Order: sequence, then structure tokens, then C-alpha cells
Amino acid sequence: MKYIRDEKAIRLLGKKVRELRKKQKLSQSQLAYEANIPRMQVSRIERGEINTSISTIIAIARVLEVQIKDLFNF
Repeated sequence: MKYIRDEKAIRLLGKKVRELRKKQKLSQSQLAYEANIPRMQVSRIERGEINTSISTIIAIARVLEVQIKDLFNF
């Protein structure tokens, strides 16, 4: 079975995270601290460089006070 990486979805997720973070007036550092993840990971997610885990997505959604599905509303 071949691993399929959906580059477009990864970039769109990152764009949505950045949009919601800025709407909340949070810095990447603040989001990272509250989600208990490295700031560089937030940066890489927002730039669409990494295919992050569901646990990280859940933590980000909690900090941004949105439902998980809202991060995928792109």
C-alpha cells in the first residue's frame, strides 16, 4: 500500500490555522505554549511543511476555541 500525502490539504490546514490564530490575536509562541507544542511546529504547520498528528490538531483547536472540523473548513 502506497502512502499518499495530500500536499494541498496540508497547506490549506496550515492556512486555516494561521487565519484563526490571527483572528484570535495570538502569536505563534502563544499558540504553541497553550497547545504545549514547539513554536517551530506551529510555524511549520502554518507553512504547510508538515503533516501533523491528530493530537496536535486537537490541541490547536482547543486553544483556538474552535471545533476540529472548523480547521478543515477550507
